[in-house]
Amino acid sequence: MASSSSSSSAAFGRLSNISNHLCPTDSNPLVKVSAQVSDALSSGLPVVALESTIISHGMPYPQNLETAKEVEAIVRDNGAVPATIAILDGVPCIGLNLEQLERLARLGKNAQKTARRDIAYVVATKRNGATTVSATMFFAAMVGIPVFVTGGTGGVHRHGEHTMDISSDLTELGRTPVAVVSAGVKSILDIPRTLEYLETQGVCVAAYKTYEFPAFFTQTSGCKAPCRVDSPEECARLIDANRKLNLRNGILVTVPIPKEHAASGSLIESAIQQALAEARENNVTGNAETPFLLARVNEITGGASLASNIALVKNNAAIGAKISVSLAHLRSNKDLSLLGILLKLGVVFGYYAVNLIGDGEHRSNSHVHH
Repeated sequence: MASSSSSSSAAFGRLSNISNHLCPTDSNPLVKVSAQVSDALSSGLPVVALESTIISHGMPYPQNLETAKEVEAIVRDNGAVPATIAILDGVPCIGLNLEQLERLARLGKNAQKTARRDIAYVVATKRNGATTVSATMFFAAMVGIPVFVTGGTGGVHRHGEHTMDISSDLTELGRTPVAVVSAGVKSILDIPRTLEYLETQGVCVAAYKTYEFPAFFTQTSGCKAPCRVDSPEECARLIDANRKLNLRNGILVTVPIPKEHAASGSLIESAIQQALAEARENNVTGNAETPFLLARVNEITGGASLASNIALVKNNAAIGAKISVSLAHLRSNKDLSLLGILLKLGVVFGYYAVNLIGDGEHRSNSHVHH
């Protein structure tokens, strides 16, 4: 019995070591992981990463703070731990408390919009950075968070074949193993070329309960999605297979905006065309273009696009949390199977060890006796 107990303890120890390797929450001294997120990761509980650019650049204060708090609450209500990611005073923070959320919300556009390319600079100069999809994915992967929820991802900009203006979100999806739950790409972008580029990057793109790739504000884009998933469990199996195959790239799970919140496609498209013309006239380019376009589209549509934006983010948060919970259950069941194997091996090895020791002692005593 003592041997079995000892074997169980050793097996649990080995599993703990495996877990620590899979979730290296304290592996980088430059990164600060909140206690709640760290505990959840160490315990194998579901965690959902959240970006911070939507807080700083997506909407005005205090609406941005209220939305951030509501999104975190939705993640919790659906069984997962939220981990909003941002860089504060040069320190990448994984999981923000209420005070940090409010600080970021008040900073607004004074916080630097931070993609992967900007991370080292923002850290080195001790600035405040709001992470985009690419930077949030980078930090999520660093600490072992497999699921990340956002509103929409970047893509290939219209006329991108001439300007080469392609979001780093797409290359990040091609090299960072995090599942991104979004409402597709914003319709201010070139959606067909974005899908082509994602294919080039080897990114699995799956639409949730539909065959069509969603276009952020609207449920349809006219483009067919390469894959379809119909439940959080299917998404979890997809993410798990991607990890076990060591494909080393992300997955884009696209969720159509709820029908009751979908803005009129023609209204949005008309506003986008007007905003694009104004951007060209004012020479607005680079990472300033998307915030400019979204703000103008919101003004032109009388606030309808912002209301749709908030609704789709909340919907994504609920579905992303459910996916994270399903993934945690899937992995915990496999961990239990591994534990069973380790326990059996421990008992078998313990049995043979006892017998070998006993046999050795018997031989030794026999030799002394003779």
